[in-house]
Amino acid sequence: MAHSRPYTLPSGRPHVMGILNLTPDSFSDGGRFVDARTAVAHARAMAEEGADILDIGGESTRPGAAPVSLEEEWARLAPVLDPVVELGLPVSIDTYKAEIARRACAAGAVIVNDVWGLQRDSAMADAVAETGAHVIMMHNRTKADPSVDILADIDRFFERSMTLADRAGIARDRQILDPGFGFGKTVDQNYLILNRFASLKKHGLPLLAGASRKRMIAAVLDVLADERLYGSLAVHLLAAERGAAIVRVHDVRPHVDALRILEATLAEQVR
Repeated sequence: MAHSRPYTLPSGRPHVMGILNLTPDSFSDGGRFVDARTAVAHARAMAEEGADILDIGGESTRPGAAPVSLEEEWARLAPVLDPVVELGLPVSIDTYKAEIARRACAAGAVIVNDVWGLQRDSAMADAVAETGAHVIMMHNRTKADPSVDILADIDRFFERSMTLADRAGIARDRQILDPGFGFGKTVDQNYLILNRFASLKKHGLPLLAGASRKRMIAAVLDVLADERLYGSLAVHLLAAERGAAIVRVHDVRPHVDALRILEATLAEQVR
């Protein structure tokens, strides 16, 4: 069985994770890549545009999305995983189900991207530990509450996730944190998180920022999902400047270019 290249965290510019949604109902690109050949072609295009990681999901995690069964999720993923793994980039599986994570890692995925931070499926931490994969532990809430101190809530959630990972035997150098822009947060809370993004470094783990085309951008710019590239770039550059090691995006090439400019600026030299 082919395996995607093992994942190594970035030493230069933040890594760009390209999104491949195999879902009919994702908020931005739902239905565009449900055909396996179309999905693989899009993955190949993202690789050619400079993606560092390909993140594949078979269930929409947008607020209000209908859950799908384990077998339905796997049926969407199975025809696509092998050819995407063969492209040679590290492959991430976007799931909160332990059994999907196990199957995807057996097929070659090397990162598990869990939008519930190991806290939804009690078997997930052990599943990740068994596979030796990296894990992205995202903060989530069932619904937004403007009265919540969102930064304190994220801190508590991250500590629980890190404890679960540690207990299962997932090495610290394989753990990544994601504050979860748009997941159970008000628009104001999303911008508070962005403004204070650097404070999340206190947990001692690499950080991921994923705001691509999300409602927090529409709230400011009043544009449709496919018109949110410039807003997405702005949010991700601000997050990268504040310490994000990975940005999760729909539009790969513009982010690769923008982050190379940021890297050159911070280094004050062009190699």
